[in-house]
Amino acid sequence: MTLTFQLWRVNRLAAWVCGWLSMTAWAWSGVVTHVSDGDTVWVQPMQGGEAQKIRVLGIDAPEICQAWGPQARDALQSLVQDQTVEVQGRHRDTYGRLLAQLTRQGHDVGAWMVLQGHAWSYRYKRQAGLYDAQQIQAQSHRQGLFADGRAVLPRAFRKRFGSCHP
Repeated sequence: MTLTFQLWRVNRLAAWVCGWLSMTAWAWSGVVTHVSDGDTVWVQPMQGGEAQKIRVLGIDAPEICQAWGPQARDALQSLVQDQTVEVQGRHRDTYGRLLAQLTRQGHDVGAWMVLQGHAWSYRYKRQAGLYDAQQIQAQSHRQGLFADGRAVLPRAFRKRFGSCHP
């Protein structure tokens, strides 16, 4: 094998590893500075830089203008506002928000939101949601929004009425 070919292989391997690492989760800590709604927060990284808009991975909370929307926001706010959280980032959504799993003091924020009845476990097509077990438990105990048999999934609400935000 020639030296040029060996260098080419090493460069290809390095490029593949860098690409793979950029697709995997990255973790950091920060302080929640603002809660927009039941599944969106702003987190100021401890290492500095601008606050990041985070969409809590695995949940779908009611829109702020939808029934239970203000309660979902208030619940998330009472849990994480001005608190240090761990962020496990995955990727950005079409709105530029970082999709991330949040934990506070070792507890999964998304799981808590669903278990308390403030959000649905987010499902995509026929794939099970990350927090389906918590949703089943919240529904069986008629927690939060699950006490209302007419509660509407945010996705269906948006399709029918559009977004709450102009």
